[in-house]
Amino acid sequence: MSRTKTDTIAVLAFDGISPFHLSVPCLVFGEERTVAGGPCFRVRVCAAEPGPLRTSAGFTVEVPYGLEAMCGADIVVVPSWHDDAGPPPAPALVRALQAAHRRGAVVVGLCLGAFLLAEAGLLDGRPATTHWYAAPAFAERFPRVRLQPDVLYVDDGDLLTSAGTVAGIDCCLHLLRVRHGAEAANRAARRMVVAPHRQGGQAQYIEQPVRAPAERDRLGPLLEWLGGHLHQPHTLDGLARRALMSRRTFTRRFRQATGTTVGQWLQGQRLALAQRLLESSDRPVEAVAADAGFGSAVSLRQGFREAFGISPSAYRRQFSVL
Repeated sequence: MSRTKTDTIAVLAFDGISPFHLSVPCLVFGEERTVAGGPCFRVRVCAAEPGPLRTSAGFTVEVPYGLEAMCGADIVVVPSWHDDAGPPPAPALVRALQAAHRRGAVVVGLCLGAFLLAEAGLLDGRPATTHWYAAPAFAERFPRVRLQPDVLYVDDGDLLTSAGTVAGIDCCLHLLRVRHGAEAANRAARRMVVAPHRQGGQAQYIEQPVRAPAERDRLGPLLEWLGGHLHQPHTLDGLARRALMSRRTFTRRFRQATGTTVGQWLQGQRLALAQRLLESSDRPVEAVAADAGFGSAVSLRQGFREAFGISPSAYRRQFSVL
């Protein structure tokens, strides 16, 4: 896992692109350049066609690079693509993607961007995903691709694909973490204030970002206290008493403040703490389980399997910073 290497990232724009999709890799990777001590990226937005490009929102964007930006890129991101009725890709664009992949670049297709990767033949015989509504059309059009329609993203080494919209953020954060470590990915997640880990079929390695400040929220002090006492057992009634609320009011306000239940929130926070401990220490799994509030290594392993599809030991081997 590289910690210091500067990655050059080519992000493909095209006429009619969604501004949101275009912004995803630029936000995840581009703003890291301003963080002292963080990894540095050269983000180059490129296009196959010259001139200002129209967006789906009705305004235009200037794109400073042509397809030559892919030639030296470490990562090529296709943040979206035309819908099924869109025009076929330009032959020069297909050749540029194929050349980048042959050269060893990591190629990423976010949302409908998987269609362009499949058009270039890069996904033949490989697992991939795309936006759920386009999955039937994708499967019919590209039968040689091993489509996984029920996951948030697929990491197949040198090829990554994601489901729609916000899943592109999940995928980019995962790639950031794999290449530059947990600290960089967690910092980016906090900066963007993205949603906590979302349950789904895809094993994600994205640590839960810090929630938005809640100084004015009555639950703010309790959540801060809980964050420092995850190793202790907690009951719903005990937490309600600590918040000076009835059980019913506490349950309702907790869901309003966090978007989830007390049990799910605690499980997510404990998993995030276990991730940090596994990454940054060599403490035995049993000790990590106790420190993170799981009580036993068996409970920690079960929680990791359910959330991430991997054991704590395998996670540590992949993401340890030691």
